[in-house]
Amino acid sequence: MFATVPLALNSGERHYPEASMLAIKDKWIWDFWLAEDGAKWHIFFLQADKSLGDPELRHWNATYGHATSSDLVNWTHLGTCFRPAPAPAWDDKTTWTGSVIKHDAGLWHLFYTGTSKAEDGRKQRIGHATSTDLHNWSRVGTGLVLDINTKLYEEYHNGPWDGRAMRDPWVMRDPDGKGWIMYFTARVPHGAEMNARGAIGFARSDDLNSWRLEKPVFAGAFGQLEVPQVFNIGDDWYCLFCNAGEHWSKAYAAGAPTKPVTGTHYLMAKSHRGPWRVAPGPYLDGADPCRRYAGKIVQRNGGLELMGFDCWDANGVFAGTVGAPARVLRDEKSGLLRLA
Repeated sequence: MFATVPLALNSGERHYPEASMLAIKDKWIWDFWLAEDGAKWHIFFLQADKSLGDPELRHWNATYGHATSSDLVNWTHLGTCFRPAPAPAWDDKTTWTGSVIKHDAGLWHLFYTGTSKAEDGRKQRIGHATSTDLHNWSRVGTGLVLDINTKLYEEYHNGPWDGRAMRDPWVMRDPDGKGWIMYFTARVPHGAEMNARGAIGFARSDDLNSWRLEKPVFAGAFGQLEVPQVFNIGDDWYCLFCNAGEHWSKAYAAGAPTKPVTGTHYLMAKSHRGPWRVAPGPYLDGADPCRRYAGKIVQRNGGLELMGFDCWDANGVFAGTVGAPARVLRDEKSGLLRLA
């Protein structure tokens, strides 16, 4: 989850979100994920009450909102559908960003990030819940399905980060077999520069209930790669991610065609297992200060579209809304993506 978008405006150009398509008067909205059910789209999003006053407090006061749409523009808000578990529990402090997938048997599965009050929210783990209607969710057992292996991934330590990174699970069918695979945001326990330890973690499952943690499929270039989304178009595989310009490594920043920006970019590969590389050229959707974050690519009507949550309104205040999809173009020869 922790979409660490800087909330202090600087002297750079401001980028205001276009007309927001999903907004709640008394709540901030940020990270989200989608599920398609026939002709209807379901959006699940982190939300927090604006009565908190400071938008930075939203991270520790999040629940899940749920809305539906037939066109990704006009939304019907269905209210809150998931929240932290009653204490004591491994996920009694926060439930953060996840993803939803449907099993062949018809049951919907939610994989989510959780933290506990006992650990002051500093250690992230991954949980599992199911639903028959995409709104009422029940944890599978305690919900916990994946914890960290410190030989492969970085454990929490005192430093520049908010805690141990094991969040934002993206679950999909395994293209190589009958099982399932999971990508998630993590960090590796080695590297002289903290901003080169960001990683895309990886796990496998035969049944969506028991998971085997494996080594990361990518590490380096950034301090963190948040809310990954993995998909393929033809022979090309893509892993969308987002981060802040302050988390670019020195090496990546030195070779980038622009100054550090905050937003959404992507990795490319010829296989879902990699080897992955950062897409060359300009950042897909970045700005300073941030315009749009936690992007998701939607494939529909024969084209590609990018959605993200809006960072700023016209007054320079954190917007906390989801904007209209933006058209994305793909170069058929190179596979590279760009906004239209």
